[in-house]
Parts: sequence; C-alpha cells; structure tokens
Amino acid sequence: MQRRRPDRDPAFRRTYESARVQGVTFPATVSAGTGVGDSRPAGRPGAGELLDLLRARAHGGTTGTPVTHVERVPARPGTVVDWPEWVPAELRAALAGQGVVAPWRHQAEAAGHAYAGRHVVVATGTASGKSLAYQLPALATLLADPRATVLYLAPTKALAADQLRAVAALGLDGVRPACYDGDTPRAERDWIRAHSRFVLTNPDMLHHGILPGHARWSAFLRRLAFVVVDECHTYRGVFGSHVAHVLRRLRRQAARYPGTPRSVPGQRGAAGGPGPAPDGPVFVLASATSGDPAAAAERLTGLPVTAITEDTAPRGGLTFALWEPPLLPPPTGGPDPAHLADEVTAGAGLDAAPVRRSALRETADLLGDTVAAGVRTLAFVRSRRGAEVIATTARRSLDEAVPGLGARVAAYRSGYLREERRSLEQALLGGELLGLASTSALELGVDLVGLDAVLICGYPGTRASLWQQAGRAGRSGGEALAVLVARDDPLDTYLVHHPEALFGRPVEATVLDPANPYVLGPQLCCAAAESPLTPADLELFGEGAKEAVDALVAGGALRRRPTGWYWRHTGRPEVDLRGTGGAPVDVVESSTGRLLGTVDPASSHFQVHPGAVYLHQGVSYVVDDLNLDDGCALVHAEEPDWSTHPRDVTSLSVVSVRSYLDCGPVGMFLGEVDVTSQVVSYQRRRLASGEVLATLPLDLPARELRTVAVWFTVSPESLAAAGVEAAEVPGALHAAEHAAIGLLPLVATCDRWDIGGLSTANHPDTEAPTVFVYDGHPGGAGFAERAYRAASAWLSATRDAIAECGCEAGCPSCVQSPKCGNGNNPLAKPEAVRVLDVVLTNLAKMAPAEPADT
Repeated sequence: MQRRRPDRDPAFRRTYESARVQGVTFPATVSAGTGVGDSRPAGRPGAGELLDLLRARAHGGTTGTPVTHVERVPARPGTVVDWPEWVPAELRAALAGQGVVAPWRHQAEAAGHAYAGRHVVVATGTASGKSLAYQLPALATLLADPRATVLYLAPTKALAADQLRAVAALGLDGVRPACYDGDTPRAERDWIRAHSRFVLTNPDMLHHGILPGHARWSAFLRRLAFVVVDECHTYRGVFGSHVAHVLRRLRRQAARYPGTPRSVPGQRGAAGGPGPAPDGPVFVLASATSGDPAAAAERLTGLPVTAITEDTAPRGGLTFALWEPPLLPPPTGGPDPAHLADEVTAGAGLDAAPVRRSALRETADLLGDTVAAGVRTLAFVRSRRGAEVIATTARRSLDEAVPGLGARVAAYRSGYLREERRSLEQALLGGELLGLASTSALELGVDLVGLDAVLICGYPGTRASLWQQAGRAGRSGGEALAVLVARDDPLDTYLVHHPEALFGRPVEATVLDPANPYVLGPQLCCAAAESPLTPADLELFGEGAKEAVDALVAGGALRRRPTGWYWRHTGRPEVDLRGTGGAPVDVVESSTGRLLGTVDPASSHFQVHPGAVYLHQGVSYVVDDLNLDDGCALVHAEEPDWSTHPRDVTSLSVVSVRSYLDCGPVGMFLGEVDVTSQVVSYQRRRLASGEVLATLPLDLPARELRTVAVWFTVSPESLAAAGVEAAEVPGALHAAEHAAIGLLPLVATCDRWDIGGLSTANHPDTEAPTVFVYDGHPGGAGFAERAYRAASAWLSATRDAIAECGCEAGCPSCVQSPKCGNGNNPLAKPEAVRVLDVVLTNLAKMAPAEPADT
C-alpha cells in the first residue's frame, strides 16, 4: 500500500497544527548558538515520543510496524578536572567566554601528552570535545611563543570552516587563524603564508599547494609546533595511504628548515613556551571511536603515538531505531515511481516489480514529518543524487501541506560552489533551515548545535560512520533520536534483522597500506620533485621505498646522482589523493555559461554522460555534451518524464596469486587482477511506470584498473553433487557475487561502492566456475585482504542473508545489486545458497597454504 500524500493526510496537518499551537512558527529563525532544541517549547516531542509519532504515521496507518529494533543508549555524566597548570589565563578566560569552564578528563589527558611533546590520538565518541584536546596545547603554545605556528588538517572544507569559526570566536591576540584551501581567494593566500599562525587546510591542498611551494612556506614550516590531523579515521584505503605519505612529505620538509619548535618535557623557551627540538612538530590526531586507534595513527604518521580512548564527556540519551520500509505489492501499471529516484535501483534492472518501498522516499517522508513537528533534523544519504531527491521530495510534501514550509529544507553535498556551501552551513547553524539532506560531507565534526534527530538513509558502510552520523544529534546534551532506514540491499536487510551486528560490538579498525606500490611510487615522485630524495628519506617512507625508487629509476621517472634521486621532468607529478581520476568535471549551463557544480571524473561517465538527467538543488537538467578532455559537461534545464540509468560491462584477468587455500573442490585465492570496465549505454525509464522507453548507446572510453581481488573457484562436479544444474550455475554464481559484495562491509572497513565483482561459469584464467570480488582502487585498498582472512565469517553471513530473505526468486534485499551492468540477469537465489554451502563446507576443512608460485 502506498503512503498517503501529505496534502491528503489529516495526520500530517494535525502534526503541523500541534506544533503551531505549541508556539513553533514557520518559517521562524532560530538564534545561532541556541538551536531548535533549546528554543522550542517544552511541549515538543522528545526522542521516544517522536519515534512513536513517526511509527504511528508510517505508511498511512497500515498494519505492522517498520521498526525492527529499538536500542536505547542511556545518558551518562561527565568527569571534570582542573585546567592543566600550563594553560594560560588568557586562554582560560577566552574558553570560559564560550561556555567552557573546565575540561573533561580525557581532554586534559590528551592535551597534556601533546604539550609534553608526545604524539597523541584522542579516539572518543561524537560530541566528546576532541577539539579542545588539540586546541589547548596548540593555542597555549602560540600564546607563549610568538614565533610558533600550527597546521590543522581536515578531510572536508566544511569541517575546516567550522574549526576556523571556533578558533576565531576565542578572539586571541596574535593567533590569526585562516583557512587555506581551494576556495581561498588568491589575493588572500600571500597574507596567510606571511601572517597566519594557525592555518587550517586539507590534505589535498597540503599535497597540491603547500608542499610543492615549501620554499614560500619556509618561515611557517620552520616554526611549526603542532600538526593537528582531525577525523583521522576517515583516512582509510587508498586515500588514507596517500595521506600517510603526504604527512611524511610534510615531516621531511619541516626537517629541512632548522629551528622547528616542539613541546618537550622539561624544556621551555625563554617565554615559558616549548623550546625547539630537532625532530619536528608534534602530531595530535582526533578520531571517532575505532579499533586500535594507536596502530592506525602510527601507520598514518610513521611515528609512535599514544592513544586516549576513555570518553569522559557527558552524553544525552539516544534512542536508535532500525527502520525497514514495507514490502509493496506490484502496483497497477508498473513499479513504484519512488523507486526510480533511488540510487539503489540505478542500473539494477526493473523488469520485476520492486520489493520494498524506496529508502530515499521513506527518508524524505520522515524528514518532512520531523520538520512539520518542529524538530531540527539532519538526513544522511550516500549519494549526491540521493541528497537532492530527499530534499526535493520533502520540500514538495511540506509545501503541499503548508505553503512555504518547504523552504526550511535543503540539500547539502560536495560539488556545490563555495558560496552555496557556506550559505547552507550558516542557514543550518542559524536556524533558518530545520531539515537538511546531506552526503557524508556533514558527518565529520561540524558542531551542529541543537539537532534533535538524525535520519540515516542506508547503512553508511562501517559502524564507525554509523555512530559518527548518529552522534550529530543531541550535541547540546539533550535526548536525541537516530533512525537507520534500510535500503533494499543484502547488508541493510541483514543488519535491521540482526541488531547484534551493530550494537554492543567494537567499531572497525582503520585499514590503510602505505606500502601499496601504486601509492608509494607516485608519492616518492612528488617528494623528489619537492627536493631530491636521499637514502635517509627512504627510511622515512618505509617498507618498499628502496624497491620503488629503483623501479622509478628504471622507468625513467627519477635520475640517480651522487646527492640523491632527482625528478627528471619539468612538470610536477600528477597524483590524485582521492582516486577520482584527475581534475573535477565542471557542470555548466549551456545557455548562460553558469557553473552549476562539479562531478569527480570517476563518476562523470555515470552521472553526466550525454543524455543523463542531472539534479541540482531540486532543479532538473539534461546533459547535452560531455567533453572529458576539457573536463566540462554542458547541460540545459529540463524536467523530462523519464529517468536515466547507465549500463556498463566489465572484464577481468588474473595477474598473479599471492596466497590461496586448497580445499579440494574449492579454492580460495588472493591476488592481483586487471579489471577493464566501460559504460556502453543507458536506459530511459518513464517516471510514472518504470517502462523502458529506450536503450541508447554511449561512446565513452574504457577504464582500466590493476587492483587486488579475492576469489573462489568451485568444481563443476561438486556443484552438480549439491543439486546445482549446469544451466543454473551462471545465475547461482552471479547471485552469490552480488550478496558477497553487499556483505563484505561486515568484515572490512568499506562499503559496497568501494568494491566490485565479477562471476563466470568458466573463467579462462581459473578454468572453473569463479566468483571475484575486487577493490575498486588502483593497487588495492586492503579490503580484499580482509575478506580473504575472514572468508568463512564473510561468506557465512552472505549465505544467511540470502537464505533468510523472504522473497522467492531474489530481490534487492538479498541478491540484486544496485551496480549490476547486466541488469541483474541471470540470478538463481536457491542455487546461490547451495553454492555457498559447498564453499563453506570445504573451507572449514582446510588451513591457508603458502603463496603460489606464479
């Protein structure tokens, strides 16, 4: 049964009228710093009441409940300690003016380690005040030593801008904080280099701008006392491996300039501040709660790091609900149009009716409900398109019920211009916006005071991200509500019915591999371009550096001289930290020349191919042309009655085998593979019915990727013995592949968009039925290795997710994939269970063998 539209739903109007009678006005402006949670009257719904309201209104009053589990995290008090004696009175007074009268114990402990010269990572929960842990030693040093400088690194521009607001609000003389990133006007950059003592930037700008121009930054680097690495748990996979070497390059350049100050126990300068030490700045890292944060921080920095993990901050109670959209019967005339807007179904093939209501539509309705109740809410969604769809749908629903109320909802995502992002951030902080649909750009650290509820559209891939997103609400200490809305996806379905996999379990360890040769080689080229490499530098860059340099010399990238290894070319090495494939593609309105936003190159083939529908702040555009050489997509405004869904093809070849398990009829392998993929066509589907109107060819270049994969082979004889007929083998392997990709985040710190897969009934390199799952990053990201080591647990969960699903022939909750280039055809659900039974039975008998000689 379809959910009622708000304009036909008396309950929606009653919710709005109830809020209005209680004193909530729309569109009212909430004072900055107080938040809706503080300014609304006492009669507004609390977390439990709000959940009951949402549950009662769900699906137009149909029977049953979408809530599969409710976890209540109790409130706890905080532990306050005295200010450390080295914190100057001026800083204490400034913090008191911002409402910070004393530190929590973990803040003081971490700050003490840093001020004493020890590298430290503070890994505590969301809203635990990690910022103060690095602000105390950094600002105390800047006040005590007028020469010292501090470099702050954030993974997103929004977080750096938020930290700039916080430091600037203290009003400390001589600190002169400033953001230096891609949005900084060039006229301001010279002033920042010359005068700012607290520079806030991101790894990309450090890599592309600061380190290549280190001579212009020599005064700043010479005095660098602290390097703050905020939200360091986000530096994982290939991105994290690149950032690890960027930090080593920073350490290397700082060491080239004598006189770098550092806090050292018992050693103070004439002004009472820290005295200089020869081994560089102190690193202070902040992380969400993660598994083994000290080891991750040491891999990231290449330095010994002390971990502070006990969270002593107070925490308001949290009601955390798991929400599964309902199963829907096939509506007359075709699929539910709401599904067609969902990124989960893009390219998934909709020849059969959708099984569940779209998670995007469900989240949009919940966002509208909470805004109507006067509850300040942030909805997280995994894709840019999803954020646009949720915001647009919620706005329309609210405006249909109460004209003008939709203006209190907006989307927030990467790809917006700087002015748009800053305007949205200010509107949310100031209270002009009550609801925001955001990608993970607002997951990190930004202090969104007064949020009462968080909606999470689809499992974000890791428990660390899940708790980070849920922690955005309740930051003022009050009760908060978090709702995880499950997508039609094997992992999401598994989790909402197995809450023990989410709650009461430690979060994942951060996975990164600085020795990845596809990262190490390019980063050594960058270092050599900045200044010649020496044998001592190779020790700094760690395992594999000497072999990588020798390969670079043999390949003509570096030249050996008595004084070191030199970069041979005139231009700088082109190295992309985030693996997006180069410079962003500009999206330009063809009639006006107006820049609408940007798309990363890796996504451009899917999002802005010729004929694609592109969404921007609720406005629909159609792509006229994609010029990859110029990095530009030309679009025109149009609202067609169809959606677009790209289709791609993939081939894979085995390069080498690193390790394997010989389990008789089953083999489990880990090794390197070459993957070739190409977007070859796209479908136009009618919005009203899902009918395929046309399949149109595309002429886009193929993309090639050498990466790491885990794969298993099964002998045809064992499959036949298990009751899998030869005709069903392709569909059985295809279904098992999809489900295995969906469940891999249970054992590896990734999400399904980090990985890919391929299955075949007879692969030419293995000469057997084979299922491959590979890392979607050059050189691998460590995910396949995790899958290989935890193969039994991973494939057991995969088997259970398929077997326990209530569908007959397979659905997005078990074996259909949102990324399938073959339209989810063929699929054989019962036979996939039998295939996995054969694999698991034989895996249980064997132990790892030595790597094969290949």
